Parts: sequence; structure tokens; C-alpha cells
Amino acid sequence: MRMLVTLLLLAGALYAAACGAVLLLQRSMIYYPQPAAGRPPERLRLDVDEAQVLVSAQPRPGDRAVLYFGGNAEDVSLSLPELAAAFPRRAIYALHYRGYGGSTGAPTERALHADALALFDRVHASHPDVLVVGRSLGSALAVRLGSQRPVSRLVLVTPFDSLASLAAPLFPWLPVRWLLLDRYDSARLAPRIATPTLILAAERDEVVPRENTERLLRRFRPGTAKMVVIPASGHNTISASPAYSAALRAL
Repeated sequence: MRMLVTLLLLAGALYAAACGAVLLLQRSMIYYPQPAAGRPPERLRLDVDEAQVLVSAQPRPGDRAVLYFGGNAEDVSLSLPELAAAFPRRAIYALHYRGYGGSTGAPTERALHADALALFDRVHASHPDVLVVGRSLGSALAVRLGSQRPVSRLVLVTPFDSLASLAAPLFPWLPVRWLLLDRYDSARLAPRIATPTLILAAERDEVVPRENTERLLRRFRPGTAKMVVIPASGHNTISASPAYSAALRAL
């Protein structure tokens, strides 16, 4: 009996230690800051709270602009040529998350959303027609922004319904839904969006299961969102597909 109690206490201590490690280290498993390798035509600086957030930009006069929110390990400056080719009549603004590409501060859901709002408000003042593209992690920022600001159109690339739903199957023995600090719950916010939304899913996505993307799609109001599956593409290779570029150019 004493040995059994000892084993149970040891198991409980190990389980508590595992939960504590996930609680403390989770943001290092969500965010992978990248330096800015690209050389954008121009950079803007946003002062948000105590952070200096950088934006790679390709300015263009006129009413229309694109905001781009990238993935969790992306240098968004490298996406400028692709976005400019897809949207030649729009100004382009790509947000470097805190800790990425020279932006100061540390990435958290609250901080990145504050930065997305600040960027939208600045761009919208001179470009009233703002299309928002969010990829992977950035899709959650795009959905939240679209639920709070007058975005003209949303494009969600390899999106997921919520971070908790995505992470729980990876750690089935941990109470992930209770431990997460940054939840990125797009499924909760999707019903609030009236903006036309295009979801681009990768046929062979090895990071975001199709069921997570389809759950998000079902949360939008009827007729608001549609999904296009890009054939023979993966989570990180979807943008290399001609079908992906064609889908963007068709907007």
C-alpha cells in the first residue's frame, strides 16, 4: 500500500510538472520569430503600447489596400512580391509580429491583435477599401480583425477553428484547453462576420487537419464564406501553387 501511494504521488508530481512545463513554455511552441531577410521597398513603424512594430510596405495611391498577417515562422517581407503580383492595384502592408523582423516586444494573442487593429486603423484612414489576408496563425488575427473593423474582404489561408482544437489531439493526456494562454478562437468569432470570406485550404495540409478548417467554415453565416481546396499542396507549399495565385487574382 505504501509503495502504491508513493507511485501515485510520483505520477501526480510528474503530471503536474508536465502541465507546468506546457504552461510556462507554450509560447515558445506557438511562435517562431524570424529575422527580416527580405528587402521591402518601404517600412512603416507603429508605436503600440511600449512596442515598436514594423510593417513591410509597398505603397500605392488610391482607395484600396491589402493587409497581410503571416504564419508563425514567416518573414512576411518575402511575401510582398507574391501579394503585389496578385493585387497589382492595391497598396500592400505586411505586419511583422512582435519579436519578428525587427519589431520589439514579445508575441502574445493580445499584443498581436492590438498591432493588427493599429495597422488597420492607420491604413484605413487613407485606403477605405481594405482586403485582409491571413495565413495559418495570421488567419486567426484576420478573423478577429474582421469581427471588429469594416474589412472589405477576408482571405484565410490554411486556417483553423481554434488553437485549443488544433493542439488538444497532440497532447491528449494534458488538459490543453485549460492551459492555453493564447486561444485564437476563430470559430467563436466567425458568426459575427458579414464580410465576404474566401478560405484556401491545402489538399495535403500536414499541420492543420481538414476537419479543423471545415469546422471554421461551418461557423460563418450562410453565404458569407466559401472554401477552395488547392490541389497537391501542403501547409507550407500552398502559395507555390498556380491555383493559389489564380484564386487571389480572381478577387
